[in-house]
Amino acid sequence: MSPPPPPDPIEPSPPAMDVALPGAVVATILSRLDVRSLVLAAAACRGLRTCASHALAFLPSFHLLEVALTRDLLRPLLPPNQSLQSLRLDCARLEDAAIGCLARPSLHELLLLHCENISGRLLCELGATCRDLRYGMLCQTFVVMLLRCLLLHLVLSLDTLGERRGLVVNFSDLQELLNGCSQLECGLYHDTYTNQTRAKWTTFCSTFSVSQLALDFSTFDDPNFGHVWASASQRLSSLEIGYIPMTMLLELLTAVVESKLCTDYIRAPVFFPSLQKLCLTVDFITDHLIGSISAALPSLTHLDLQDAPIIEPTSSSDLTNAGLQQINPHGKLKHISLMRSQEFLMTTFRRVNDLGILLMADKCSNLESVCLGGFSRVTDTGFRAIIHSCSGLHKLRVSHGSHLTDLVFHDIIATSLCLTHVSLRWCKLLTDVGIQRLSFNKDLNVLDLRDCRSLGDDAVRALSCLPKLQTLSLDGTDISDQALKYLGLGTCPLTSLSLRGCRKLTNNCIPLLLAGSVKQSLQVLDISKIPSVMDDGIMLLASTRTPLVELRMRENPKIGDSAVMALASMQVDGGTYGSSLQLLDLFDCGGITPLATRWFKKPYFPRLRWLGITGSLNRVMVDALARSRPFLHMACRGEELGTTVLWDTSSDWYRHNDDDLDELEQWLLDGEPVSDDDAIMEE
Repeated sequence: MSPPPPPDPIEPSPPAMDVALPGAVVATILSRLDVRSLVLAAAACRGLRTCASHALAFLPSFHLLEVALTRDLLRPLLPPNQSLQSLRLDCARLEDAAIGCLARPSLHELLLLHCENISGRLLCELGATCRDLRYGMLCQTFVVMLLRCLLLHLVLSLDTLGERRGLVVNFSDLQELLNGCSQLECGLYHDTYTNQTRAKWTTFCSTFSVSQLALDFSTFDDPNFGHVWASASQRLSSLEIGYIPMTMLLELLTAVVESKLCTDYIRAPVFFPSLQKLCLTVDFITDHLIGSISAALPSLTHLDLQDAPIIEPTSSSDLTNAGLQQINPHGKLKHISLMRSQEFLMTTFRRVNDLGILLMADKCSNLESVCLGGFSRVTDTGFRAIIHSCSGLHKLRVSHGSHLTDLVFHDIIATSLCLTHVSLRWCKLLTDVGIQRLSFNKDLNVLDLRDCRSLGDDAVRALSCLPKLQTLSLDGTDISDQALKYLGLGTCPLTSLSLRGCRKLTNNCIPLLLAGSVKQSLQVLDISKIPSVMDDGIMLLASTRTPLVELRMRENPKIGDSAVMALASMQVDGGTYGSSLQLLDLFDCGGITPLATRWFKKPYFPRLRWLGITGSLNRVMVDALARSRPFLHMACRGEELGTTVLWDTSSDWYRHNDDDLDELEQWLLDGEPVSDDDAIMEE
């Protein structure tokens, strides 16, 4: 009887991390990683977890904007660290108790988003603690005092901090802000016009700025309002005021002019000696306002004015040809923007015609960027004068150009223009011929043609060969499936395409678009309000494995659960299911049922950060989904999602497009069960 075979040798276990690599080597490697990579490494094994925790105590930069952490999750990631100089966080889930984690004495740069749950005490703490802070941006925050940061050099942005708490800021706060920030180089006091408030302002500085402070300028009705600005830093180079009453603005400009007229033996304060950029939103843009700005601020290179009248302007409270003639008397302007918003009243600059634009173009031959909105009486003659006079023009934006036709670009090939950004919204007389002429600018990078209803397939065919075109918006145009075929077979490296409201498109437009090389570069796609798009088209999109980051399909009646299932099962480059999507908008899609919500559970859509869905679909299930995925921003009332801006082609939105499972959330939550919500979802 033969002896039994010898047992298989036991394979030795792999060496421990501290044996395989010296600790100094591992520490050196981890010190070069960002926060996300450190967290992923910490989830691998105990050895790397220990090394990663040690590396966090010496990290010079902590940038984590992908998810909003609670204080309990944030504290272990932000241990005491004397080397920390840059901090960027989403604070949507933080409150005042987390202020101690945010205010670090070593900070030079600070970017905090969505601080609506944090009070103004944050600014007091920053002012007392962060004396070396040079760049600060607290978006969606409120305001109080950042005054003791005497070494400020860049930007503090304050948007609606503490807005839910109804905090009030007095005139004395403005005085202390200007007196304390002695190194302020750029200030932005900003507000977007809304029906609820027209008096928020922002400070955005190239040194330290306070952006979108939730302040009501009506509370600053003080006789010293104009003169208090004399204490602002003489290095202030950029000032943006979202909304300011005309009387207060003219008072400020009058004080600036008076300071320049003082005789030599009178020591008068100097207002804004270095100011180069001025952005204002006012009640009315008038001739008097233009003249006052030109007289008070001779060094301006960037002038951006917008108004939104609530009543029809009179001749004395409106812009005329004479006012345009006063622009740029010193010949230093590089950027001019004059926009009339129609948010409250359908009105335009009725007292400006071609003559006024000709007079302005004659003095502004050095312009590099021109934005004109609401000039309804200006014809091709005026717009052509800008194109032919400004040889260095790179950005051209015209909205509500009711008399702009193809003749504007008729002989553009004879000019030396090198346009890179063009926006022609609501120019309804513009046809395919004009766009064909415009396409001779081979450096076009961003093109916005929304609501140009006379544009068709031939215009897209001309654009499909542009070698640098990355962002194209065709909302509301008259294109058909053939236009998408041109784009699909073209050579333009599109990363963003918007087709919202192109009602002639059918379900076949998706395979035609993705038949060529576009599917390799396309990251943002908007096919909302196209009634013919159905689940089959979305299934075809999923089968192409296009690495989409944003997909909007709102208000499509034939999109249903099958489309959600296809997207949830989509894999990109062999990654996990639905791995590349960060934004998905399904608001008011007619075929979506409560069954669709279960496809948003893990492990599907691991990268998803924004989800638009009809809230009344099933309130219990939607709430359960929100609890089971706390890092997912859900919009249930039809609000637009994300922050993508056509005019800004920043690539920051597309960072971390890797396709592995989102271990970041998994590690942060540490496997915490959510059994109750999961049970609701299953039921």
